[in-house]
Amino acid sequence: MRLALYRKYRPKSFADLVGQDEFCTVIQNAARQDKLSHAYLFYGPRGTGKTTSARLVAKLVNCETRGKDAKFKAAGEPCNRCQPCNDIDAGTALDVIEIDAASNRGIDEIRELREGIRLSPTSYPYKVFIIDEMHMLTREAFNALLKTLEEPPSHAMLILATTEYDKVPATITSRTQRFHFGKLPVATIVEKLSRIAREEKMQAGTDVLELIASASEGSLRDAESLLDQAFTSGEITDVAAVERLIGKVGGGVTSEVAELLLQKNIPKTLEYLSRLYEGGHNVTDLTKELVNYFRRVLALKFDPALEAMYARELTAAELARVKSHAAVADVTRVLPLMKSLIRAYSEMRYSPLVIAPLEVAVIENLK
Repeated sequence: MRLALYRKYRPKSFADLVGQDEFCTVIQNAARQDKLSHAYLFYGPRGTGKTTSARLVAKLVNCETRGKDAKFKAAGEPCNRCQPCNDIDAGTALDVIEIDAASNRGIDEIRELREGIRLSPTSYPYKVFIIDEMHMLTREAFNALLKTLEEPPSHAMLILATTEYDKVPATITSRTQRFHFGKLPVATIVEKLSRIAREEKMQAGTDVLELIASASEGSLRDAESLLDQAFTSGEITDVAAVERLIGKVGGGVTSEVAELLLQKNIPKTLEYLSRLYEGGHNVTDLTKELVNYFRRVLALKFDPALEAMYARELTAAELARVKSHAAVADVTRVLPLMKSLIRAYSEMRYSPLVIAPLEVAVIENLK
């Protein structure tokens, strides 16, 4: 079976881990000084590198080359050549135990962990436990984990990962070193996708890669999966085809509709929306993107300093269009339009004709 792109191009060193520079710096400095902690908590949105980073830390503490070569140790990287590094990459390391807390969330599983953590490693210097989606643990399981988390054996390390930090008890977070994994900028994702496209000899245009990066909402894994989907279907050069394939509308389509709405041109707006709908585009997603688009337009109109933040989320062309619309937008008309679009979005799931709420929102605000 063919290996998925997000697995094939999973980072094998901290140098390959994109978008999380602060985390890499802290961990590598700690490794150089032999000051790695016994417990870490990685939190942030999906697909930003939490589990991958946990495996990199597991390789770092168990790398045989680092233990023997003081000069190499100063690099703060795993060698990716020794047996522990190769085993961890292959997922066959007996001393690196990954637990999915979504399906192993009870007190019995945590009691088994407590028993297992006391046993010495079978092959490596350290036994590493990676608990993914750990916010799913029950209250009793959290309580059972506390003592082990606070004082694990000297040969053990625990790495917790979660997408919902607010659900993790303070008693757990206070016993760990915490790292936030933020969403990746569009430009960073496009750069990584471009490297993959070159390696895979894909004929992928920049506009297609930007569409995929924008649709991934800051998740590199999602972007790589979408690229894989587009590549295997053969639809990787035509933006409109990729839009239909992944169920997302591109920034160009959103800005064109926004332009028509700002011009108060009902006939052309309805005609354009009808063509999109008949062409198989996801108008529910378009409505959501329009709300987000006008949110940025109004925000930039009142606070131009937000441009720096939006530059992380948008391509240069998209940002230029938002800025041009912010300059001409009439707040007294855009605010009611946004409210109508939000209402239309919520009504679409119940509408017998999904485009109807969007058309109603356009007509009632532009008449």
